Amino acid sequence: MAKILLEMKNITKTFPGVKALDNVNLKVEEGEIHALVGENGAGKSTLMNVLSGIYPYGTYTGDIVYDGEVCRFNTIKDSESRGIVIIHQELALIPYMTIAENMFLGNERGSKYKIDWNETNSRAGELLKTVGLKEPPQTLIKDIGVGKQQLVEIAKALAKNAKLLILDEPTASLNEEDSRALLELLLRFKKEGMTSIIISHKLNEVSYVADTITVIRDGATIETLDKEKDDISESRIIKGMVGRELSDRFPRREPHIGDVMLEVRDWNVYHPLYSERKVVDNVSINVRKGEVLGISGLMGAGRTELAMSLFGRSYGEKISGKILIKGEEVQLHSVQDAIRHKLAYVTEDRKGNGLILSNPIKINTTLANLDAVSSHSVIDKDREYEVAVEYKEKLKTKCPTVEQNVGNLSGGNQQKVLLAKWMFADPDVLILDEPTRGIDVGAKYEIYCIINQLAAEGKSVIMISSEMPEILGMCDRIYVMNEGRIVGELSGSEATQELIMSHILKAGSKGE
Repeated sequence: MAKILLEMKNITKTFPGVKALDNVNLKVEEGEIHALVGENGAGKSTLMNVLSGIYPYGTYTGDIVYDGEVCRFNTIKDSESRGIVIIHQELALIPYMTIAENMFLGNERGSKYKIDWNETNSRAGELLKTVGLKEPPQTLIKDIGVGKQQLVEIAKALAKNAKLLILDEPTASLNEEDSRALLELLLRFKKEGMTSIIISHKLNEVSYVADTITVIRDGATIETLDKEKDDISESRIIKGMVGRELSDRFPRREPHIGDVMLEVRDWNVYHPLYSERKVVDNVSINVRKGEVLGISGLMGAGRTELAMSLFGRSYGEKISGKILIKGEEVQLHSVQDAIRHKLAYVTEDRKGNGLILSNPIKINTTLANLDAVSSHSVIDKDREYEVAVEYKEKLKTKCPTVEQNVGNLSGGNQQKVLLAKWMFADPDVLILDEPTRGIDVGAKYEIYCIINQLAAEGKSVIMISSEMPEILGMCDRIYVMNEGRIVGELSGSEATQELIMSHILKAGSKGE
């Protein structure tokens, strides 16, 4: 029988008015990959924060037994000294520092008074090779993509001599290719004796990589499934997570597609810092009334750059091309211009660019359309409250009151507030950039229903997603992007994962 490396016994954690964890139990064997799954707000991250010392001993009840000893971690340094290293969903890297500097920040090589840069860069290079990253250690973090940044975080964990690696949504920001490479890396680490705990909403990845899966629901342990003995199919995991069968991952919709609402012709965008680098290259697309249009592509294909540049030139330099709305050319030189012409952009970065986390739901809901809740530039607080309550009920946002700060909501409910903000602006065209990133399967279904409802109301929806099943399950038509260009256009009925990837690979091999 394999050795139990970690046992968490009867862990209970309470926040004011909320019991986040209720007698949770978890056992992790040495050398296994153990997945932790559950809906947003189930308590997964809270449990890992208890384990890593972010919530110190004394703020919770229960015991942590690690490597045969009862541990009482008071800081994250305490857990790291035992080889427990956590990598959070929001990457903790400093953009204007090098890879090597980030990897050894707080864990510097050298003496008390002087950093040994030769050792720092040399050791960083070795660890980067271990995780399969070929970038020089002196490269600035801002100059590498999110997939590579995730590998830097793992290399940083290895620099701390990790024995138990905890990864919270490690592939949430990655495309399928980068995600698979990361999972293969975890499997390689497993062969070398590393133990990992992975939190993920991507159940196909969980089924692929995990040896055991613990399901948490409403702060309590529901069950632990073993790959050797139990069914660990996606439908079985979902049943444990939500307490019921979810027969169809994508709600059905009968499309009623009308005339072209938005047309983009010969659109070109250059990088804001590297002025010679073209990030959107002669793109021409259109979307029709009542249509859900998908834009698929690998990370770095230029999808977000395209979306943001269309939305009032909020990204890029030397932008050229034409935008037509309902057949008439329009000039969108600012976000205000875009909103005025009934265009909305729901950002992929809800915490950084989409919402004001320290403000209540009611303020966030009306931000994009303050004129509708104002008189003579004075906000009508009663009207603001009414609007927020209306959208809370319409989108089934789970919160005790719209006075609650958005930062206290789960990821899925934050996403609903972000959607409400732009729905209240009453746009004709909504660009949704990774609308279900980092949210659970139940919340995803609710977001899909909202998207279908918007299309049924005659809105035009452009959906950017790195999840191929989502693109295939939701979209009437799909454009494929690669290296800033449109390399394919497919109807929803003909599109397959293989066909989308073949367009990308064919374009890449031609160097088009």
